[in-house]
Amino acid sequence: MPAPPATSVVAAPSRDSAALETVLRHPGVWRRKSPAVAAVDVLPSGHAVLDALLPGGGWPRGALCELLSEHDGLGECSLLLPALAALTRARRRVVLVAPPYIPYAPALAAAGIDLQHVVQIDAAHADTHWTAEQCLRSGCCGAVLHWLAHGDYRELRRLQLAAESSGTPGFVFRPLAAASQASPSALRLRITSAADGTRFELIKCRGRVGGTTQLRLRA
Repeated sequence: MPAPPATSVVAAPSRDSAALETVLRHPGVWRRKSPAVAAVDVLPSGHAVLDALLPGGGWPRGALCELLSEHDGLGECSLLLPALAALTRARRRVVLVAPPYIPYAPALAAAGIDLQHVVQIDAAHADTHWTAEQCLRSGCCGAVLHWLAHGDYRELRRLQLAAESSGTPGFVFRPLAAASQASPSALRLRITSAADGTRFELIKCRGRVGGTTQLRLRA
């Protein structure tokens, strides 16, 4: 005996479902949508594992980034060399404000940095904040690096706002002890020594919870 032809059954929407949909369509009802992921304008760091850690895949432009280290020579400067090289190749000016030592020009050149586009400013201690702020606010710089032994929230806030106003990335080098202090900076990276390299821990970053990675860098 042949089998009866197959039939498909489509369930009709229930009265409750229809009533609920009517309510949800009311203009006075707000329906939450999936949050949109804001695009982040970034400067690639040149380190694949670090870019994977940073939101957007690089250093945020128009933001202040704090590099907090136990002491000088942990690779905190080497970390920035690929990004700085890319900026100078694009003929963007890189400004160093009050570095604690004279940058070794041959090493910078070997890293691909065009020294014609590097400016070092040895401001007096009282003027370093003002100098860094003006450089960030000007919009004429590709990046501003500022070595800061001491700084309060208000001063850092001014630097953050200056970076935002011009879209310029700012990098502030601070002692590791400052990690416990409140900061308005968009990004904070803790740098410590490890047995087989340098450890980088993202302790604050807009758009990401945090994370840790490790690199082998020259001091």
